[in-house]
Amino acid sequence: MVMIQLAQQAELAQFMSHQYLCESLTVAEVNTLLQYLSVLHLDDGDIVSDVGDIGDELYFVVKGEIALIIPDGPNEYEIVRSGVGEMLGMMSFFDKHARSVRLVAKAADTQVLKLSRAMYKRMKVEHPYIAINIVEQAILSLDKLFRSVSRDYAQFSHYLYGGGAKIQGQR
Repeated sequence: MVMIQLAQQAELAQFMSHQYLCESLTVAEVNTLLQYLSVLHLDDGDIVSDVGDIGDELYFVVKGEIALIIPDGPNEYEIVRSGVGEMLGMMSFFDKHARSVRLVAKAADTQVLKLSRAMYKRMKVEHPYIAINIVEQAILSLDKLFRSVSRDYAQFSHYLYGGGAKIQGQR
């Protein structure tokens, strides 16, 4: 974990200003947000967080890809991959329950911004407008994830059961 250096801050501020999370923030507010974040540099296969961890941080992908994986004994099942501009770890971060998936870097030189719970709590008091933007981004990210998984499940179900299959509980 590395705190954001001045040289890197300008580059990250430029990147963040083009992301939905910062769409309604001023340049000064984007720079303020970056003061609450730390940068993680990951290699392909590095575990960001694991099943059972309490989500004390949430992540924003700057470079590379992160896979959401469900381990099952010797097997692993990739649920979805998240790329540049996507937020991860929201469910456990906000509900404070154990993580249900493993987050694994799937590209060399993956870079994520990490917001710890402690820094988020500070942000809520010091810069509530920025904190609200994070909550809004989390809702949109969860919606995108849910829709993606639902679409994949529906396609798989159609493939497995054919066109006449009905959703359980429907008549």
